[in-house]
Amino acid sequence: MSWVKKIDVYLLWNFLGLFFATFFIAIFILLMQFMWIHVDDLVGKGIGLGVLSEFFIYATAAVVPLALPLAILLSSIISFGNLAEKSELTAMKAAGISLFRIMRPLVVAVAFLSVGAFFFSNNVLPKSQMKLWALIFSLRQKSPELDIPVGEFYADISGYHIYVHDKGPRGALLNIMIYDYSNGFENVKVMVADTGRLTISNDKRYLIFDLMNGESFEDLNRKQQRATRSSRNIPYRRETFAHKRLLIDFSTDFNRFDESILEDQHVSKNVAQLTRSIDSVRVVAEGRSREQSTQLLSDRYFGRESRRSVTLPTQVTEEDKAKYSREELWNSMNVFRQKQVYQIAIERAKSYRDQIEYNALLLEDVDRYIRKHQIELYRKYTLAFACLIFFFIGAPLGAIIRKGGLGAPVVISVVMFIIYYIIDNTGYKMAREALWPCWAGMWLSSFVLLPAGIFLTYKAATDSPLFNPEAWEKWWKQAVSTCKEFKLFHCVKRLRV
Repeated sequence: MSWVKKIDVYLLWNFLGLFFATFFIAIFILLMQFMWIHVDDLVGKGIGLGVLSEFFIYATAAVVPLALPLAILLSSIISFGNLAEKSELTAMKAAGISLFRIMRPLVVAVAFLSVGAFFFSNNVLPKSQMKLWALIFSLRQKSPELDIPVGEFYADISGYHIYVHDKGPRGALLNIMIYDYSNGFENVKVMVADTGRLTISNDKRYLIFDLMNGESFEDLNRKQQRATRSSRNIPYRRETFAHKRLLIDFSTDFNRFDESILEDQHVSKNVAQLTRSIDSVRVVAEGRSREQSTQLLSDRYFGRESRRSVTLPTQVTEEDKAKYSREELWNSMNVFRQKQVYQIAIERAKSYRDQIEYNALLLEDVDRYIRKHQIELYRKYTLAFACLIFFFIGAPLGAIIRKGGLGAPVVISVVMFIIYYIIDNTGYKMAREALWPCWAGMWLSSFVLLPAGIFLTYKAATDSPLFNPEAWEKWWKQAVSTCKEFKLFHCVKRLRV
């Protein structure tokens, strides 16, 4: 019994060491991908080290749901591949220890990891997502770091295009050309100067542009037409100056986005908050739908008898309406009256259609809100379940392929994870577009990969040569011979008939 416990410790030690190594590698790769997506929000903004560190921490938490299943898959393939390659797995089976008994301590460890993944996605991830997106919105609103290049137009200042031919000593700008679009493209103002100097105000909210020995040109056609309302106008105004100071609105402070605005978003809620939001909004949606249906039936259908007299000729009485059918009443009208009734019916039908489309649009917004929350709710459970599925895929694969290290296991892990990602993303889009129920779309990857894990575990437990070319060739020959015998049997049967 103590020998079996030593094996358990040995297996756990190998698996957990590989798991933490592959987990940090997966975190690094996915974090670099996330950084590449948001590189425009970070580069050229003059962000301090503290803000960058904060961004890295929140981004790391955001990629954990993808890195955790990948790390479990890769570590399980490598650990069992090493055991099979070194014949340790064969020795354990020869000692009477089944594959399920070998996998038992690792199943317990992965179960704890799955529970931890659920608590992480339920408690940590919503807060980190709220802070991450608040930080991203703050970075997007921050003005870029001021660095005017030489020999090209600089357009990062809103409403201005600045061209500098060369730079002199002590930050002097030489041969400057400025296009001022701050009052619109119809009122462009052009300024040229021999030299200039650019500074930032003390409150870091304005740029101070001191220009020396230059001229400015301003198109006055539009302004003159609006002021005098006449066709007689001045083409442009020219100004020569020895010194001119421009004050440009350009805030360089880092203003944080208010996180409270994101509190109602689905990514910032845990299971209890998501469930409460879904229930409350669903009650509102059902009440609104019931109110719209009642109003439509009472006003458009059952209340239409009071308006029928408008469409009927004045000579038709109530007795006539009871005596004659609709066709007879229609035929009793003249052509002009029939056209008038027809036009009124078309207008009312259009009005009813617009009202129905407007009601559907209101309910569609509510339905979209509910779908987003349901998707996020199911995602928290599918993450934990995916960890278990990937272990039952990776461990049998490692035992079957009998390859350790970072060669074949990495290739197989990447292929399996890409398949999982494609299936999961397809289900997510189906649920988001309301083509499938949310539970079906979010559990699609689990429904597809769970049979694969069961099949691979069974094949590994029965020592089936799943990836042996000779076994597949033998199976193919048997299948071909069986088909030939089956055809021969039918041919003989037909000849006898």
